[in-house]
Amino acid sequence: MTDDKAFIEEAIQLARENVAKGGRPFGAVVVKDGAVIASGVNEMLASGDPTSHAELNAVRAAAHALASPRLDGCRVYASGHPCPMCLAAMYMTGIRDVAYAYSNEEGEPYGLSTSTIYEDLGRPLPEMPLNLVHVPVPSEPGEGLYDDWARIRREAG
Repeated sequence: MTDDKAFIEEAIQLARENVAKGGRPFGAVVVKDGAVIASGVNEMLASGDPTSHAELNAVRAAAHALASPRLDGCRVYASGHPCPMCLAAMYMTGIRDVAYAYSNEEGEPYGLSTSTIYEDLGRPLPEMPLNLVHVPVPSEPGEGLYDDWARIRREAG
């Protein structure tokens, strides 16, 4: 059995165990240098947190285990096709390799597909079913929020 298949099966087993506990059928593992460094399951129902997806929980645990928000060189194995939120989080951490077992098409009959979200996010901003409004906050040059952040980082050295 290839490592990819073994890691995918581990993610599926986590998802099955989560289902047995009343959770949703999603599990994920984060692998670096051929070893699992973190795992997670979907805890939306248990926590009431709509962002508590398996992949995000695994990414958070991996960042904690590696003591870094950067997860370059890691690979995520997920039981299901990661949603756009999870993919964005993986992208922002430096993860560039993701493998999954069940597709959005396979999840669709069960209400477990995020394909419509992908479609919506592909639209131009004015056509999205989300009212995204830019509300500029005037500030003096050099005194904005981002200026404060940059100044503190410079001073911290």
